[in-house]
Amino acid sequence: MEQLKPRAANSSPLTPLNFLDRTATVYGDCASIIYNDATYTWSQTHRRCLQLASSLTSSSSLAILPGQVVSVLAPNVPAMYELQFAVPMSGAILNNLNTRLDPRTISVLLLHSESKLVFVDCLSRRLILEALSLFPDGSARPRLVLIADQDEPDEEASLLTLDFFSTYEDLVGKGDPGFQWIRPRSEWDPAVLNYTSGTTSAPKGVVHSHRGLFVVTLASLIDWAVPKQPVYLWALPIFHANGWSFPWGIAAVGGTNVCFRKVDAPTIYGLITRHRVTHMCGAPVVLNMLTNGEGLQPLPNPVQILTAGAPPPAAVLLRTESLGFVVGHGYGLTETAGLVVSCAWKRNWDRYPATERARLKSRQGVRTAGFTEVDVVDPDSGRRVKQDGSEVGEVVLRGGCVMLGYLKDPIGTAKCMTEEGWFFTGDVGVMHPDGYLEIRDRSKDVIISGGENISSVEVESVLYGHPAVNEAAVVARPDEYWGETPCAFVSLKQAGTTEKELIEFCRAKMPRYMVPKTVVFKDELPKTSTGKIQKYLLRESAKQMGSSKLSRL
Repeated sequence: MEQLKPRAANSSPLTPLNFLDRTATVYGDCASIIYNDATYTWSQTHRRCLQLASSLTSSSSLAILPGQVVSVLAPNVPAMYELQFAVPMSGAILNNLNTRLDPRTISVLLLHSESKLVFVDCLSRRLILEALSLFPDGSARPRLVLIADQDEPDEEASLLTLDFFSTYEDLVGKGDPGFQWIRPRSEWDPAVLNYTSGTTSAPKGVVHSHRGLFVVTLASLIDWAVPKQPVYLWALPIFHANGWSFPWGIAAVGGTNVCFRKVDAPTIYGLITRHRVTHMCGAPVVLNMLTNGEGLQPLPNPVQILTAGAPPPAAVLLRTESLGFVVGHGYGLTETAGLVVSCAWKRNWDRYPATERARLKSRQGVRTAGFTEVDVVDPDSGRRVKQDGSEVGEVVLRGGCVMLGYLKDPIGTAKCMTEEGWFFTGDVGVMHPDGYLEIRDRSKDVIISGGENISSVEVESVLYGHPAVNEAAVVARPDEYWGETPCAFVSLKQAGTTEKELIEFCRAKMPRYMVPKTVVFKDELPKTSTGKIQKYLLRESAKQMGSSKLSRL
């Protein structure tokens, strides 16, 4: 068989963009997007994406070239969904921007990416204009396209032509519906550029290939067992790692995308009932939000909800499932384009008590079917840790959807992607005897007190078990004697609980050295737009509090 080799017929570059073509044929007359009172079909969505891609490449005023960066600053509205296809269909690299970033950060990201064009939602108009005003003199500024919204009237619409090249709908209308979209020459060609979500103070530009996105999309559909034509509610921001690959995934199975702007519990419950939603994703903070309202009623139909981003406390999982949500738990990073580990559920676990089921489900789990390998190693020696659920190490990954690298950062890329073939995540975890991974912390979030390593996640999990606690985050506070001690930042469901009460609660449930020595009450903890608590801000607050001078006991 030595003469057999890859040929053009069997070597077409893999890309998730192909899913849209197929779905337009199979499910063309089915609902693709629902937004307020508007409904689009898959034929319409397919045609609109082709028209927009055509305008990007053929407009003499734009002339976006393959490989150039096109940015989007928008919430989960229909245009945001369409752009996940239309921009890479033009050969450009898609860059979704976080709508909750400040103008300075957005200006930095646009300059770093050398973005040529920015699609801007009408409610982010002031934000983008302020960001561009911060560009250094002489710097090339990207053109702006306005995403208008008839349900969000703009009082200054007459002034928009001063700053915006065009509107989104104008570009769609001018495009060719028969446009032959630009397929990647190689499946390794860059498709998207995502900046890390901001739990640290220095976002990095993560570049993913068409191949990587194809692999993670299919693996996510298989792992979550997504059926044909689900009704998917977009509670997860699409700008967060391209919505964990599900814009392309829901297209692949001909589902319906329910889009909306504001993520709050009443809106989510209303849309679930109105559209009989079957699937949604969200960070653990979304689960917490959905289970803390007044007078909550069981769902009219079961809803599969996939959570990731931080280990969900067992108490939150219990409350969520009691309402009729079926919780799936996974793990991934911006650098993996979606979830690559999930807590694959075993039928015999259904017989366990609720608290034990919640404990098992709070683990991250095993690699997805499309991923190659997940392990926990000693970061210094590279030795695999024992699978005893106790010995900690750094979580390492390898697989087809790991990023190409960090944009303009070869040192950062080489540091986390080693010659041995591992991507070092910076997460601290353990491997259980059954082969299931459990994240214990980010390496920078481990608290070292008197020589003992304390997992902030474990302490937070205990705090969430207190009935008065709404949110909790634990960081290190300097200590004259111990070096560091745990400091808990807590928001309450209602006032009345004291620092002493929470400390005593923790003392009854964990070793004394792990108990927070300080509890700080806040109305709300600082978060990224995807619900991750920004611990670096809390660490700074704890540092500014100075060294604690409490008892050595």
